[in-house]
Amino acid sequence: MGARVMRRIGRWCGKLALCLFLSSLLAVVVYKYVPVYYTPLMLIRLYERHQDGKELRLEHEWVPMERIAQPLAQAVVASEDNRFMEHHGFDIEQIRLARDEAEKGRRVRGASTISQQTAKNVFLWPGKSYLRKGLEAYFTLLIEWVWGKERIMEVYLNSIEMGDGIYGAEAVAKAHFGKHAYQLGRGEAALIAATLPNPRRFNSAKPSPYVSRRKGQILSLMGKLLKVEMGYEPGRSKPARRNK
Repeated sequence: MGARVMRRIGRWCGKLALCLFLSSLLAVVVYKYVPVYYTPLMLIRLYERHQDGKELRLEHEWVPMERIAQPLAQAVVASEDNRFMEHHGFDIEQIRLARDEAEKGRRVRGASTISQQTAKNVFLWPGKSYLRKGLEAYFTLLIEWVWGKERIMEVYLNSIEMGDGIYGAEAVAKAHFGKHAYQLGRGEAALIAATLPNPRRFNSAKPSPYVSRRKGQILSLMGKLLKVEMGYEPGRSKPARRNK
């Protein structure tokens, strides 16, 4: 009797695992073509604002990659993941450096790539549990395989938190600079990238001394990037068609 129950539980667990795998794969395939209008983080932040008695705020507008200034793609690569075009989702060298620094008792620093951050933003929740990190690795491999680099960058620039209640390039460009994402200049792009470690604390519209210093560092790194192959040449923004 016990063996039969265990076999039944095993079959049920196998079916559940297969269902979860197929549903996650389907979601990744769908988001390869469909804009990501909402993410778990957006909903979590709304709930947190409600719990804190703050006014609900969610500014987000999806725009295709050709309507985002190329310097912003360069800036986030320079700031967050300068091996973005070379790795397959994980920067092993940065992971090793972070581990070595932690073993020496230094402040733990992040080693997440743009691919990992995108996987977390779109499919998961913030946190540092082993379960969440394991799922992040799983979705990172999936989007690297299914989406490719250009789509990952497009989703990243549209979904990442870029201010308090502000998500994506178009929303932050309008809220902080009074323009569209395709009109952002190098300095503005570097300011936005400089706030990404903590966009609710740092404000690209009102940069602190730290953000201003970080902006200069990012601009220097951008100058060293010869090419970010996002489908067009660095330093050039494709002219965008205005909505009629």
